[in-house]
Amino acid sequence: MSEPVRIAVLGAASEFARRRMLPAFAASHEVTLAAVASRDPDRAAQTAAEYGCRAFGSYPDLLEDEAVEAVYLPLPCALHARWARAALLAGKHVLVEKPVAMSGPEAAELSALARERGLALTENVLFVHHSQHRAALRYVTEGAIGRLQSFEATYTVPRRPRFDIRYQPALGGGALWDTGVYPVRAALHLAAPGHPLRLVGAVGRRGPGDTVDTSGSALLDGGDGLALQLTYGLDHSYRSSYTYQGSEGRLTVDRAYTPPADHLPEVRLERGGEVTRIPLAVDDQVDNAVTAFAEAVRTAAHPDPEVQRQAELLEEISRAASG
Repeated sequence: MSEPVRIAVLGAASEFARRRMLPAFAASHEVTLAAVASRDPDRAAQTAAEYGCRAFGSYPDLLEDEAVEAVYLPLPCALHARWARAALLAGKHVLVEKPVAMSGPEAAELSALARERGLALTENVLFVHHSQHRAALRYVTEGAIGRLQSFEATYTVPRRPRFDIRYQPALGGGALWDTGVYPVRAALHLAAPGHPLRLVGAVGRRGPGDTVDTSGSALLDGGDGLALQLTYGLDHSYRSSYTYQGSEGRLTVDRAYTPPADHLPEVRLERGGEVTRIPLAVDDQVDNAVTAFAEAVRTAAHPDPEVQRQAELLEEISRAASG
């Protein structure tokens, strides 16, 4: 058996990292949590004590540690590219929260750097590792809804407290960079895998008093008559779903992007006036993602091309929605 990948965490402020990723690292046989770094030494020490690992009071100090093979970056969006670059230059494999970068050229640069140095660069989009999506796509490709005509993907969440980093433009806040990533990646990964997508148009909106976008929509052309409608937001009722619309029916997946490990997934098939709910197997996308990253490290896998294309589409949508 391969030795567990020695991974360290740069940044201890992320609630998501503390709630989902650090426990997953601790439970996994594929990685071992080696260290935590924070600009707040007390927070680093407290988090490290919880997991029996070392604490660092600065990111550069951790990156110099030769015992660390890989780093996980749960930082604000605006800091992802900077510290992913620093980690790659320090010879570390990188697991970074989405998006890897806030522009296509930056994502391309980081991907090229990882390839040149034989290092893994993985974007932590968890839902692509859940088996429910392979099942849904299989039903569509096998003709369950006839010819695919359109794809609709939505991820919207309720408003968070006023001072949340998602509402701070200097930290890369805004609905597009936080929730818009999910429907964009769903379009790339599930609706038109391997095919080019062209942005037709986009709109964005700011809530009263907000300095970042809090909602938006984008229309993409997938070629051959395929239309893709993407919706995202930070000031909404919760919705996490996508729907394939075909010539003979439609297929929907709910709880699409952030299901807990004990969630009982299903696909809803509507055809000929009848609705069929097809149960699927329980799956843990977080554990799957950790395992996939460990394998990418061991094989020095090249970055997924979807990461760069996603960054390019996000940048295009951002420009169009603010124009």
